[in-house]
Amino acid sequence: MVQLAGKIGRWAFLLLVLLYFAIPMIAVLFYSFSGRWTSNVLPDIWTTSHWGEAFADERLRAAFVRTVLMAFAVLILDVLIVVPAVYWQRVRNPRIRILAELSAAIPFVLPFIIIAFGILKFTGRIAPEMLGTPWIILFGHAAIAFPFLYWAVDGAMSAAHVVRLNEAAMTCGASPFQILRHVVIPNITAGLAAGGMLVFATSFGEFALVQILAGARFENVSLYSLDLLNNTTSQVEKLAVLTIVMFLVLFAISIGVVYVNRNRVSLAVPGGRAMAAEKDL
Repeated sequence: MVQLAGKIGRWAFLLLVLLYFAIPMIAVLFYSFSGRWTSNVLPDIWTTSHWGEAFADERLRAAFVRTVLMAFAVLILDVLIVVPAVYWQRVRNPRIRILAELSAAIPFVLPFIIIAFGILKFTGRIAPEMLGTPWIILFGHAAIAFPFLYWAVDGAMSAAHVVRLNEAAMTCGASPFQILRHVVIPNITAGLAAGGMLVFATSFGEFALVQILAGARFENVSLYSLDLLNNTTSQVEKLAVLTIVMFLVLFAISIGVVYVNRNRVSLAVPGGRAMAAEKDL
């Protein structure tokens, strides 16, 4: 009886947590299909016109595509910087680890607004031609998002015993690039995917840096949503549609990460060697 009560309690708690996160999104979904919603629990009139209007809005489509492309560019840039840097600090120069960790802590310590003004001031002195361009957004987003990738990749390399893997590969005559490409990366796939998902989500939903560094010259989804709220109350349904679309995109990416890593298990075998094994579940 005690075990049964414990199981019921755990399932009840899980159900409450799911409802806590699901109810707001369900309400937004209903609102995106509502033609009129007054005092009833459900909309008085259901319609799909808001979805048609949203997808027909060229400005919304441009903002969405711009946001997705920037998020992918930030992800690629952070991967190209973080993976070699973490590999180098672990196998060649551990003394730079403290500097890397301090850099990774800055976005958590300082508000994004302060970071944005710092980037604006610094860029205005050394490269004023970048002001207001997508390049400054790219480097700004990469700076605030890279800690998520750094900690995930660093933990994955630690779990994979990358130092011993590197020594074994060097004994076989592999170059640093070959080691990184064929030995290290296959063993940190889970951490790379999880950190990459957080980088993409951070750039996708970021508002402060874009508002300060570029403003309307680089209108992303967040700025477009703010404009809908500020200028009119008659397009809130379109904002609900946009919210649902953003949620579905990020949810699909999360599911993709779980699917990619579903069969990958990190194994540490006696003697210090680590390898990634795929196991059918």
